[in-house]
Amino acid sequence: MAVLVGGVGGARFLQGVRELLPEADVSAIVNVGDDVWMHGLRICPDLDTCMYTLGGGIDTDRGWGRVGETWHAKEELAKYHAQPDWFGLGDRDIATHLVRTEMLRAGYRLSTVTEALCNRWQPGVKLIPATDDRCETHVVVSDPDNPGERRAIHFQEWWVRYRANIDTHGFATIGADEAKPAPNVIDIIESADVVLLAPSNPVVSIGAILAVPGIRGALRTTPAKVIGVSGVIDGKPLRGMADECLSVIGVETTAEAIGRYYGARSATGILDGWLIHSTDTADVPGVEVRSVPLLMTDPPTTAEMVRQALDLAGVAL
Repeated sequence: MAVLVGGVGGARFLQGVRELLPEADVSAIVNVGDDVWMHGLRICPDLDTCMYTLGGGIDTDRGWGRVGETWHAKEELAKYHAQPDWFGLGDRDIATHLVRTEMLRAGYRLSTVTEALCNRWQPGVKLIPATDDRCETHVVVSDPDNPGERRAIHFQEWWVRYRANIDTHGFATIGADEAKPAPNVIDIIESADVVLLAPSNPVVSIGAILAVPGIRGALRTTPAKVIGVSGVIDGKPLRGMADECLSVIGVETTAEAIGRYYGARSATGILDGWLIHSTDTADVPGVEVRSVPLLMTDPPTTAEMVRQALDLAGVAL
C-alpha cells in the first residue's frame, strides 16, 4: 500500500492504517514542501510529525512537536536576538534536527537520513520523503514593507509568522523543476495494491507532493485504484489551514470542490474514488464517491475509515 501524507492529519491517518493492517507493507510518501533551514538546521515538519506520532513521541495536545518539550534553546536564542524569532525550536526536537543536518552535510540523502531516524522511533510504516531534493513551498504575498510590491516568502513564514493573515496571491514550489522523486517512490506507486491520499491539505501537502515531477504521472498510470479521503467536514478543515490555502487558488472549502480539484483519472485527474464525511455530499464526475464518518477520534475509528477506503478500491482484507 502507498499513502500520500502530510502533517497532523496525515500522521493520524497513518495510525489508522497501522491499526487496521499491522503486518502490511505500507509506504508513506511524505510532503517535504514545508521543509526549511532554521538556525543552521534542516527541519522537516511533516516527516517528523509522522515519525513522532507513530513512534509515540508526539505532543498529542498540539498535534506536533515532542511530548514533554522544553524551550530553553528558544529562550536563549531570543536573548541573542537571533533571527528568525518567530519560529520556535524545542530542546528535544533540536536533537532530531542536529542528527539530520549532520548526516545531510556528510552527503547522505534525505530518504537515507529518514530511514536512520526511524530506526529509533519504529513507526511501523515506511516513511519516505517525496523527494531528496529541495522542493519547498513558497507563498507570493504583498510585501508588508513595500506597499504595492509583491515578494515570495517561505510557507513557514506565511503560516507561523503571519498566520496567513496577509494579502496572498499564490503558491510556488521552489526547486520542483530540478527535483526527482526519492528512490523507489515511483516503483512503490506503480506496484501498490492501492494508493490512498490521506486527509491532508490538498494544496500545500498533497499538492506539494504532486509537484515533484513524475509522481502525478505515476498516479495517473498505476494499475492500483487511487482513493482520496476528504480533510473537510461541513465546509471546515479538520485541522490546519486548508481553507486559507484553497481560497488563494480559488477553490471552495467543500468536499465536492476538493474532489473536483483532484479530478478523475478517467479525465485528467488522479482519483478513482473519493471518501467524504457522512454529512457531506459531492458530485465528482468520473469518481466514485462514498459518504462515511471521517472524524479521526482515535486509531480504531480511523482504521474504519481506512477499511472503507480499501473497500471503495475493491481491496479485500
